[in-house]
Amino acid sequence: MNPAIETKELTRMFGDFVAVNRVSLAIEPGEVCGFLGPNGAGKSTLIRMLCGILEPSSGSGTVLGYDIIKQSDQIKQRIGYMSQKFSLYEDLTVRENLDFYGGVYDIPYRERSKRIKEMLALAGLEGSENRLVQGLSSGWRQRLALGCALISRPAVVFLDEPTSGVSPTSRRSFFDIIQQLANEGTTVIVTTHFMDEAERCTRLAFISQGHLIAFDTPRNLKYSTIQGHLVELEIPEAIERISSVESLPYVKECNLHGPLLHVLLQSKDYIGELGRFTGAEPREITPSLEDVFITLAKNR
Repeated sequence: MNPAIETKELTRMFGDFVAVNRVSLAIEPGEVCGFLGPNGAGKSTLIRMLCGILEPSSGSGTVLGYDIIKQSDQIKQRIGYMSQKFSLYEDLTVRENLDFYGGVYDIPYRERSKRIKEMLALAGLEGSENRLVQGLSSGWRQRLALGCALISRPAVVFLDEPTSGVSPTSRRSFFDIIQQLANEGTTVIVTTHFMDEAERCTRLAFISQGHLIAFDTPRNLKYSTIQGHLVELEIPEAIERISSVESLPYVKECNLHGPLLHVLLQSKDYIGELGRFTGAEPREITPSLEDVFITLAKNR
């Protein structure tokens, strides 16, 4: 089976600034691929190139077998796109918004009614068809926006920071819908800053300063990126102790995680020595994606 999305050395420059730098990746059909990285890393620029909105400066790419440069119109007809600022019409009802986007995608009227019912069910908005958008919570608006982006039944969906500004409960509900789409064969590309969402992705692409610095499953990233033995410390004034802990010859990294310190040791043998130095009991922990993200950023 051919990849749903494939890029080779894909690059985009704005003047002398390199926003995306020679990115090569392949995303399989039915995957939920998370794009992670700090603001300005190049995630949104990469997505805009894949959507056929922005032309690359160099390199190549395909989406559903269509060339992102030569066949951008065909790509746009077969994908769904939703951003953090997806446009909903507040003076229209839920149904009227779905009907409008059904018209944008040229869905015949008889078929459109069926699709609207499908999207209402998918987004959990049945019974709220006649509510004005301006009266919906941010979580409900988010689900409606996803329904509008999916009404054409796209094979690939791009979600650019779709869950910013909504509650953790709404974010979990949103990702349940994403998982359902992937199970049905839809390829989903989502940018996120939330590690709990990243955990639910099939694979993750870490992007920093335009470079693809890691691309693998969440599990593989945790065990291939973190080389050493990770422990957690709860000590007073943790932030002021980072430098002294990091200066120890057997400590590879020391980072602040809320009120705690995460310390990467060369081996398990140094746990007792670290405990004696800090006066606290180190607790062995499994690396999190946040640990991976910090390590990759430091290495970069």
